[in-house]
Amino acid sequence: MFEKQLALTQNSQQKKLYLSLARSSAEVAEAQRLRYKVFAEEMGAALSGTGGLDIDGFDTYCDHLLVRESATNQVVGTYRILCPHQANEAGGYYSAGEFDLSRLAHLFKSTVEVGRACVHQNYRNGGTITMLWAGLARYMQMHHYEYMIGCASVPMHDGGHMAASLYHKLKDECLSPSEYRVFPHNPLPMASLNKEMQIVCPPLIKGYLRLGAYICGEPAWDAYFNSADMLVMLPLSRINSRYASHFLK
Repeated sequence: MFEKQLALTQNSQQKKLYLSLARSSAEVAEAQRLRYKVFAEEMGAALSGTGGLDIDGFDTYCDHLLVRESATNQVVGTYRILCPHQANEAGGYYSAGEFDLSRLAHLFKSTVEVGRACVHQNYRNGGTITMLWAGLARYMQMHHYEYMIGCASVPMHDGGHMAASLYHKLKDECLSPSEYRVFPHNPLPMASLNKEMQIVCPPLIKGYLRLGAYICGEPAWDAYFNSADMLVMLPLSRINSRYASHFLK
């Protein structure tokens, strides 16, 4: 039911991708291997996994969405999804380690958390991420979930100035209503950071906002990934009508 064919043009060749959920520990390991390649080898994140795999305690409780290239069967994109029941089993949502989620607690029965968004460098185009988003939307529809939350990351190589400037740029138009606000456990020192830099919104965050997502508050510093994370929240009912007909089928 989840599989979906999509033709992409890349390097003058047609590449077909398909979408599925991981069905075995071996398939989960393929997602973890891609995550390690991107997060550790490309971005320099200090990950806890071994053997070239990005592994943490939440993986066991999550569904893992995979995009594969048909000719090679290689995993080229992944998301992990934590549903409400499994979040209870795991002791809470991953993002609760970074933010006080108290104001969202009444929504948890209808909330899935997504994370570890990852695309192979040769497939970072609109088609791959669109497939992942379509898979998330269908997952939510199938299980009758209304809200999606997740941490959207901004690199901290400059000490946080870029993240502070991005938040300052987005907060007037994209900040959630106060009843959906979250509070970072380890906040960036916003008062001492440059908030006036000219900044281009990272593609993933830009995509979330185009879909209709909120930014739920100031960024938190994630020391393991050396990133500034903003909690993003997307009610399914808010998906932009331009995209609804594509994702909500």
